[in-house]
Amino acid sequence: MKVSVLQFPGTNCEYDTKYAFEKIGATVEILWHKDKTIPADTELLVIPGGFSYGDYLRSGAIARFANIMEAVQEYAAKGGKILGICNGFQILLEAGLLPGAMKRNDSLHFISKFHNLKIINNDNDFLSLMKKDEVVNIPVAHHDGNYYIDDAGLKELEANNQILVKYCDEKGNTVNMNGSVSNIAGICNKEKTVFGLMPHPERAIEELLGCVDGVRMLKGFLQ
Repeated sequence: MKVSVLQFPGTNCEYDTKYAFEKIGATVEILWHKDKTIPADTELLVIPGGFSYGDYLRSGAIARFANIMEAVQEYAAKGGKILGICNGFQILLEAGLLPGAMKRNDSLHFISKFHNLKIINNDNDFLSLMKKDEVVNIPVAHHDGNYYIDDAGLKELEANNQILVKYCDEKGNTVNMNGSVSNIAGICNKEKTVFGLMPHPERAIEELLGCVDGVRMLKGFLQ
């Protein structure tokens, strides 16, 4: 599988992401934000975490206007699969490729720790190897991870099975970790080709790192 990973000024998870996908057998290429095309053999495009352009405006708001994003929009329009992790999720929201918006965490503090997630929907490539209602332990590291969407938008997400994962405790009881509407930690588009989540599965791929729950998440794309 060919994976292309975007890199913006301030991105800091591109090499972690590259390592994670190579570890599960993918071929990975890193693309610079000034590039204007996406390699034709790309089977998955990943927008990794970090602080694109220093998050000097809203997180992801400046990256949305980078040269490469026009090609990203075209790739998405053709049904190409895209995964946005943390800042990548924020960029997908700012670009209109996923519904909703991000606000500051309710605590107004940066949150960095392992946290439990509950699998809400697995009828998609990303979570196809996971079980519905399964609880996994994946690191979070964000300041603006408070997902917001209005009531009508939330009902649409629920009706279309677009909610991927929610924050929960170790028993699967949902918890409000950062203020996110309905405890949402990740969503996808209606077509289930564009995926975004705030937690970092690429940081949960080796026991040495504390957990391997991220492996099956990423491997879903290889099926």
